[in-house]
Amino acid sequence: MSTTTAVTASAALLTASANASTDLDERVRVSTDRSGYVPPSLPDGVVYATNEEEVVATMKLAAAHNVPVVPRGAGTGLAAGASAQAGEVVLDLARMNRILHIDPVEQLAVVEPGVLNAQVNAAAGEHGLFYAPDPASTAICSIGGNIATNAGGMWCAKYGVTRESVLALRVVLPDGRVLRTGRNTIKGVTGYDLNALMIGSEGTLGVVVEATLRLRPRPVQTATVAAYFPDVDAAALAASAIIAARLQPSVLELMDGPTLEAVDTVHGTNHRSKGGAFLLAQTDGYGAFLEQDVLLQAIQPFATHIEKAVDPAEADALVATRREAIPSLEKLGRVSICDIGVPRNRLADVFAGLEDISRKTGVRIFNVAHAADGNLHPMIVVDPDQSITEGPAKKALGDMFYLAQRLGGTLTGEHGVGLLKRDWLEDELGATSLELQRSIRNVFDPQGILNPGKAI
Repeated sequence: MSTTTAVTASAALLTASANASTDLDERVRVSTDRSGYVPPSLPDGVVYATNEEEVVATMKLAAAHNVPVVPRGAGTGLAAGASAQAGEVVLDLARMNRILHIDPVEQLAVVEPGVLNAQVNAAAGEHGLFYAPDPASTAICSIGGNIATNAGGMWCAKYGVTRESVLALRVVLPDGRVLRTGRNTIKGVTGYDLNALMIGSEGTLGVVVEATLRLRPRPVQTATVAAYFPDVDAAALAASAIIAARLQPSVLELMDGPTLEAVDTVHGTNHRSKGGAFLLAQTDGYGAFLEQDVLLQAIQPFATHIEKAVDPAEADALVATRREAIPSLEKLGRVSICDIGVPRNRLADVFAGLEDISRKTGVRIFNVAHAADGNLHPMIVVDPDQSITEGPAKKALGDMFYLAQRLGGTLTGEHGVGLLKRDWLEDELGATSLELQRSIRNVFDPQGILNPGKAI
């Protein structure tokens, strides 16, 4: 499609759509996400959907005019999965933000995709329940975006990632048909699992317009420990010792010294003075404090300083330290957040490898990790006017993936592929798997109009 034809087709869709805008400021706002990626041009416009019928109408128009559509939630993605450029129209779902129903007996919630993760937990909390997937960006990320990337977060070590907490979906397909996947029961094996297929598909197979979420009883007790170590290697060894002790903490988060220093600078805290690395651990349930005693025994040989939270407020402050990592680093420059995963017993090896990559590329790398499942977020920080998609930053990103691969790991644990990681897809999946996955995408979207160029 030529540029002129693409603009004409987009104009036809935008003119016919309710709540559409071609305002320059709006096009700039919806052009990218939190990944640091800057698209080469701006999308042609944005459609703000307020209900399922408007999503259906938008996709029918898109199919009729062959217009590429980029679904968008809260814009907090970290892999450029919601970025858009000229010739494309953004379908913004942030206004579809209602919690439709909570069933405290069946322990489920029915929500629209624009609802924020933290809002679901606040509503569930009124019934003594919680929603387990808990990204560090819980206050600003949407359920639709969480579903698109199969997001995890701090609680996923014990309670699983998004896929384990989404029972059913309503999805608008690229041609405007509505598909119902999953069911409202915990078990169900009728037919292929299209529900699981949709979760983590990064908006390439359909547009989620409703989700039935599994809730869980809020733990009766939670015990919180913050431990400090001379360096990140000692912290990694302590995390491995916790796993070796057959413990399953609900939270086990690791931060390196430079990241602690960034948080201290922004918030006036003093974590870096207590050690060169930080490990946040929580155990929960009726045996929370018994498990905490075992956990303390496991990490004692490695730690230089240990603090036990004495009340919920102190525990919340320690958790906030981890949540503030990315916002604090964003004060230093443009941030590109990697998302590799390695076997849990290779944490020390991967940190050593990341240090080597930083030294060889000259790129600053800050590290946080979901230590209980081996999912690391090495964060590249460059000057605001520097690119993250070429030069040393791109070289460092590729080196991180190959490091994870050598250690038996993966390119992405929870942020998705988006645009930023497509270069290394075949190296991880292999040609046969990649061909099959692209064939599946073609079944759902033969015109190739939904989130083109992303993921598979």
